[in-house]
Amino acid sequence: MKFQHKILSGVMTIALGSMAFTACTDSVKFGDAFVEKAPGGTVTMDTVFNSAEYTKQFLVGCYVQQYYGLPYKNPTGSPWSQSYWNSKLDALTDCYHQHFSGSAAYTKYYSNALTANDDAMISYNNDKVWETVHHCWLLIENIDRVPGLSDAEKASMIAQAKCLIAARYFDLFSVYGGLPIVEKTYTGLEGDLSIKRATAEETVNFMVNLLDEAIPNLRWAYNGSTTDTDESNVGRWTAAGAMALKAKILLFNASPLYNADQPYYDGSSQAEQEHVVWHGGFDQARWQRCLDACKAFMDRNAQEGSYYALNQASAKTPDAYRQAYRMGYVLQGSHEILHSTRVAGTTSKAASYQWPSFVGPGFSSTGPWRHSYGPTQEYVDMFCWSDGTLFDWQCDSTAGNINGDKGKLFFEVKTGRGGASQITASRDPRLYENAIVNGQKERLNWATGVSEGDRYELWVGGYHEGYQVANEQGTIVEQDTERFPSGYGTIKYYLGTEYYGKFTQWVYLSYDEMLLMYAEALAQCGQLDEAIKYVDQVRARVGLSGLKVGISKMKSTYKDASGVTQTKTKPNMANKDEVIEQILRERACELGMSNNRYYDMIRYKRGDWMTKQLHGLVTYRLLKVGTNWNRHIRAYIGDDKDAGVAEPTRFEFSTFPLGNRSRVLWEYDANDLNVRKWFLFPLPISEINKNYGLVQNPGW
Repeated sequence: MKFQHKILSGVMTIALGSMAFTACTDSVKFGDAFVEKAPGGTVTMDTVFNSAEYTKQFLVGCYVQQYYGLPYKNPTGSPWSQSYWNSKLDALTDCYHQHFSGSAAYTKYYSNALTANDDAMISYNNDKVWETVHHCWLLIENIDRVPGLSDAEKASMIAQAKCLIAARYFDLFSVYGGLPIVEKTYTGLEGDLSIKRATAEETVNFMVNLLDEAIPNLRWAYNGSTTDTDESNVGRWTAAGAMALKAKILLFNASPLYNADQPYYDGSSQAEQEHVVWHGGFDQARWQRCLDACKAFMDRNAQEGSYYALNQASAKTPDAYRQAYRMGYVLQGSHEILHSTRVAGTTSKAASYQWPSFVGPGFSSTGPWRHSYGPTQEYVDMFCWSDGTLFDWQCDSTAGNINGDKGKLFFEVKTGRGGASQITASRDPRLYENAIVNGQKERLNWATGVSEGDRYELWVGGYHEGYQVANEQGTIVEQDTERFPSGYGTIKYYLGTEYYGKFTQWVYLSYDEMLLMYAEALAQCGQLDEAIKYVDQVRARVGLSGLKVGISKMKSTYKDASGVTQTKTKPNMANKDEVIEQILRERACELGMSNNRYYDMIRYKRGDWMTKQLHGLVTYRLLKVGTNWNRHIRAYIGDDKDAGVAEPTRFEFSTFPLGNRSRVLWEYDANDLNVRKWFLFPLPISEINKNYGLVQNPGW
């Protein structure tokens, strides 16, 4: 059975029909109507578990309920988090900002209006988590009844079901903390059902134990060596994916949110006292446990011939580095992907895939873009110069100051023979794969890996930007339903016409993430030089120098606006906290639109990321008049280009504070309880009132 076809074609009748026999009691209704009798349907357990084919399809139906991390116009009955209206976790970080007032990010989060009466971005009770858990236990408990399955097939299906349970638990644990432990199905005959909320550590151990049980019965990879392991099966859980998820769970377990001498709030809540939102103290052994899990993955991968590896560039050029990075996460069967999820919609106009509007057959080139995630200046500043030097406005005089006009911010312009301009990318190639910037070409050819098309004109009055950031008078407007209100545009997973009609996977776990998790665990265990080696592997894939070399190239002196020489201290790579800070920055650059920046923010209790004012970039095209360079509020594509005017290469840049859709938390101190409560989402009051054992997270 070809897995991708089955999982993406409406999920077949039998899998959907099988949902009808999830009957239990009416006295307690767990999240997702977990123990509520489902209406309608005629398929019975005897029908499903009396057929090997039906049972396989039933398992595929469980796969459909997985978390999908890209905005999607979800049909009735799909997980809450898929809907583009509900926003994604990245919108709450310092990397992206949603400007549209109809999005949940603005209406509930930026406005500080979320309450325990609302569904959070990943819903505790409406994200199909508990349905998935129930159906997976149902399969595990009934698999021995199924005729026509070998013992190996049964073991594999049980292992996949256990991974699905663990993954869905992690989806909630990552934003809520400790959860009720469900270890079987319920018949409705149990009487009063009490499933109290487990401690954070008990929840972690439950997930890890499931994965440990699953790993021996899973393939390392769907590598195409046999007909049932070809790449059309990617998306199923593998031993590699399970080991990576185990490491990620243990990374959370060891992080300061849980693993600290003090709780993240004030210590007075029942949740804190019962240790469902922290461990009650710090233990370095938790970091060692995470490190051991990371090493186990690396050792196993080496034993398996290093099947998983970073996709490498075909040439030492910015475009080739971009292509290597992009194909690492886009291609089905990429050796970078440890686990991915997908939905039924494709990137065609009639489908529900909404990330974001596409340019191509049947698509509008102008939107609507209201659900776009505008990259922030803070995010763009995380990306190094192309030689690996850490970016710093003040310390790199060749870039000019923040109001400079030298034009090297994104591309360096050199004049060749005959006066022709040679334009070369001046920044980390990953920047151009995570944000559309001024001067970037419209396409990266999938076949050749070469940039082509016109350059994005993101200056005021430019062809693409128009007046989305500022009007002709220079007043900042930040148009809320447009594509570039921050001065930048989204590009990660924006796949263009080459991906028209394809199913778009979202990478749930990846090899580059695994390398950076290993680096973090090494650093937390005091092995700083070894940690930096793994960071450098990720940087080298896109042509950047090693981290220490990049830091050494930074200028430690600069002249301020008054012309006075100032000094700045470089990051100290002999200091654990500063090494970890660089690892977190690299994670943001490497793992855009993957939830990981949000996870890092809460894991490290970074209220300073939540409360800092974020910025955009306003750009002006400059035209030389006599000896002066003046702002030129005019597009190039069109009349200027048609008339043979030289392509613009000189610009003026300045940052501006995002304000049209400001966040209430920007007004608070990072240590305020009103900020700290946001490290975990509120559990729904409707679930707490069912009295099966939930206690509310602190501050809600």
